[in-house]
Amino acid sequence: MSHVFTRHLTFQSNNLGKEASIMLAFDSDMDGLYEDFFPVVWKVSTFGKTGAYRAQATYTSQLAFSKAQVVDGNLISAQTCVKINDSEKTTLTEVNDVYHFSAPQAGAAGVLQAVNSTGAVQDMAVGFMNKGDLMPTTALYFNGVGDGSHVTARFTPILRVYITSDYQETAILRGAIDTPAIWTRDLTALGESTTWNLKRDAATGHYTLVQV
Repeated sequence: MSHVFTRHLTFQSNNLGKEASIMLAFDSDMDGLYEDFFPVVWKVSTFGKTGAYRAQATYTSQLAFSKAQVVDGNLISAQTCVKINDSEKTTLTEVNDVYHFSAPQAGAAGVLQAVNSTGAVQDMAVGFMNKGDLMPTTALYFNGVGDGSHVTARFTPILRVYITSDYQETAILRGAIDTPAIWTRDLTALGESTTWNLKRDAATGHYTLVQV
């Protein structure tokens, strides 16, 4: 098992000049993105035109598979989950309408795998487990996994931040965001706690995040 790490991110602004919302998602370029699986909005925070604002997000590298539940295009709390690490696999089964993931076993190198052995099509997700949480925060959603089929995920925590108010937390992103990200970072490369100032160029209207 690889070492589990935590990243505490703080985003803040002071007299931004215009109200703006930031949206966080793990939607970096991956094979099969928007075809085999879909990113899920992690956080949405709004910063006011004047005054001081702050938003915080915590990521822990302990990954987990979950049986996803979707309502109106948004993920709601998972029914069940299992913690899993790179190069491990698990199997989802169902008995009397109770779903269960098996204890992870050694699997294909460098990926996470989950096999659907429930006898029916299922929705699954990959997410991360913060300390004290019973269920994971979903990062990637896999819909319509056939019976006997498996989900294979190669997850690297590359986080992107966008300026947009078009999405809400837990929304499933069915296609690429139509505005470029203002910030992209591999969380493995950051310190345990970092703070970023959101700034707006009044002349161009462009936003940036600058580390404090």
